[in-house]
Amino acid sequence: MRSEKLFELLRTLVAIVLALLIAFIIIFFVSQQPGEALSKLLFGPVTKLRYFGNVIEMAIPLTFTGLGVCVMFQAKQFNMGGEGAFFIGAIAAAVVGILVPLPSFIHPIAAIIAGGLVGGGFLYITAKLKTKWNASELVSSLMLNYILLYLGLFIINYTLRDANAGAMVSFKLKTTALIPNLIPKTRIHFGLLLVIAMIIITYYFLYRTKWGYAIRMTGLNQKFADYSGINTTSVVVYAQVIGGIIAGIGGATELLGMYTRFQWQSLPGYGWDGMMVAILARNNPVLVPIAAFLLAFLRIGADLMARMTDVPSEVVSIIQAIMIILVAAESFLSTWRHRIIVKKAKEEITVKGVSLNE
Repeated sequence: MRSEKLFELLRTLVAIVLALLIAFIIIFFVSQQPGEALSKLLFGPVTKLRYFGNVIEMAIPLTFTGLGVCVMFQAKQFNMGGEGAFFIGAIAAAVVGILVPLPSFIHPIAAIIAGGLVGGGFLYITAKLKTKWNASELVSSLMLNYILLYLGLFIINYTLRDANAGAMVSFKLKTTALIPNLIPKTRIHFGLLLVIAMIIITYYFLYRTKWGYAIRMTGLNQKFADYSGINTTSVVVYAQVIGGIIAGIGGATELLGMYTRFQWQSLPGYGWDGMMVAILARNNPVLVPIAAFLLAFLRIGADLMARMTDVPSEVVSIIQAIMIILVAAESFLSTWRHRIIVKKAKEEITVKGVSLNE
């Protein structure tokens, strides 16, 4: 098992390096200043505290949605509803943050809890559709995202819209509901501490509790889990609900930490990105923040490259696509993997004193 994990880690690193090499080749062909472009892409985010702060700010919501997807994918539930749960979680936080007067410390906590409960509650729908009518969670969750988008916009535009703002945005959130900054001269907020706590909780839940064990066993082999006495029907439900709760908390935290009012008019995309993060992290909660940081770093670097050189920021989409294709391709480096397994088997046989020539 340890060798398998090491191989998957190395395979992911090789995929990332190959994607970067291909992107570098493209930049050399299309740019008049390739050296400057590469410098901005790879080192731009660390040249200023503000730029590095942008990386951390982007990595926070990516980590939340990546963790939510990890829980669902561990149970082999290919639920794409993290996007909708993130969005509707932010809507719930906006409702609490605007309409409910509470003390400063309690207000953001209440809004974040509301976001998590609403996000998990809506993904309960896809889970029940799966367990009761065997409806594909991929299709139902994908459709649910757009239901949640238009439901959320209806709530904002017909209940919380500020008619004097000159745009389709909500009233301002109460100052008591906002999450304060953690690091001066950046927009890094206390949501960073919350996401670190969520990483620890998710890892402990998946690898140190019987419910997490049931999720992992159901994902590995649902029939075996059934024969072992695991109630896989309930596992399918609570894995998707927990994933929705984490994504909803992420949406609420992003809104309260980065904005003063709700202003999204479309799905923000963090749920889709969370799937990419989970795939790069191999569904391991410990690796999710690393994958989220890498993705955020590349995007901020690409943005700086686009603003300061002649290379468009879309080059990061090429890098992302190649990374995901290679990581998801089971045959990628499979020959190397086979050689490692054969070599290890020969070593174990030799240690036991058995001659392979006999």
